[in-house]
Amino acid sequence: MNILAFHGSHRRKGNSTRLLHEFERGTQESRAQFEEIFAEEINLGNCKGCLRCNLIKRCAVKGDEWEELRTKILKADVLAFASPIYFHHLSAPLKKILDRFRSFMHVRITEQGLNHTPWEEWKKHFVLLLSLGSPHDADAKPVIDLFTFLSATLGPENKLHTIVGTRLAVTGQVTMSREELGRLYAKLELPIHLAESDYQRNQALLKSCYELGQSLAAKQGK
Repeated sequence: MNILAFHGSHRRKGNSTRLLHEFERGTQESRAQFEEIFAEEINLGNCKGCLRCNLIKRCAVKGDEWEELRTKILKADVLAFASPIYFHHLSAPLKKILDRFRSFMHVRITEQGLNHTPWEEWKKHFVLLLSLGSPHDADAKPVIDLFTFLSATLGPENKLHTIVGTRLAVTGQVTMSREELGRLYAKLELPIHLAESDYQRNQALLKSCYELGQSLAAKQGK
């Protein structure tokens, strides 16, 4: 099992980072290969919408690290994406990478709309690990919709796994104790009684990430 994980946060100790590391910890009992890539550290140009990939079946942007990254993406059995939600969407470095996924498919304009056809159908697991400050996961819907489209378009046998953590506005909040959450909520002028239920929810969230990593890594060779 080859797992390629994209780290979209600008913070090395952020909440989405903690989710990703729990997911990674779950994979360690197996022989799965796990590589973590920090999106903001990749030398990557922007998709220019030139449409040349429709003709040459690869991205036409040159002078960056896309070809190396593209090879890793194609070899991976699992593609994991961890990101905070910034203004209802992914962080900018991660969105830049996803824009280059356009080159994995042919796009044709029809009278009814756009017709997307992958150059080669994938059979991968997509993992989406999101953290957001809002108490409602509706703010993550644009990202989930994007990955639902992306995974389905690139192959009918792809599978999307989504884990969303809510009311996570402060760095490292997902791993705070009950007492730490209580003090934080007092500063944020949130009802302190939420600290207990949120602590339990955060623990369950971390466990879900661990168990997902464990489950996917166990598919080694299947």
